[in-house]
Amino acid sequence: MYNMRNYLLATVAALTVSVAAVPAFAQDANMADPAATATQTDAPATTETGAPDGTGAFGFEPYFAVMGGWEGFDRNPGHGIPATPLGGRKLQGGTVTGIVGANVPLGPVFVGAEGEVTKGVDGAIDWGYGAAGRFGFRAGESGLFYGKVGYRWVNFDRFGPDSRDYHAITYGVGAEVGPKDIGLGGLTGNSGVRLRFEVSTFGSAESFRPQAGLVAHF
Repeated sequence: MYNMRNYLLATVAALTVSVAAVPAFAQDANMADPAATATQTDAPATTETGAPDGTGAFGFEPYFAVMGGWEGFDRNPGHGIPATPLGGRKLQGGTVTGIVGANVPLGPVFVGAEGEVTKGVDGAIDWGYGAAGRFGFRAGESGLFYGKVGYRWVNFDRFGPDSRDYHAITYGVGAEVGPKDIGLGGLTGNSGVRLRFEVSTFGSAESFRPQAGLVAHF
């Protein structure tokens, strides 16, 4: 017997951008002060950007990622996955995950969505798939800190080739760091590769899944 849970999640990130007004000086005052005029003329033009690496404050950034990790499910019954018999092996194993998604920068923050497909490479896990929304902050030279909420399905080698899919809410936190953040300035510019680190869970904290990998963004 298993319990099935349906969650409806809505996560909205709102951003208020303030624009400061700079008072203008009279044209005669500028003419009377040639140094001030020269300073204004010689000052380099600035472009408002959302991140120090030159990425725009607003836009659309598609990406794909490959992540490697491990996931272990708890032994407790009542969350849709059969309980591990006393003394039996825990439902756990190494995984490889492919991800396709997109970010929408909104100034210093961002929102986005992604889908994933996971393959177990050893242990009890066979296949998994799911989708999630992301939201977080942009930091440093292309860095991101984020939270994610979504829904995921998983099945297990342990239960044979006809194992059904077990499903539940999934959520987690993570970070991405660009080349300039790790001392490789100039390697990729505004597009290229980031390192990604993430920890997520399945259901009501009924699994633990740390992952790390590479994100190619455009």
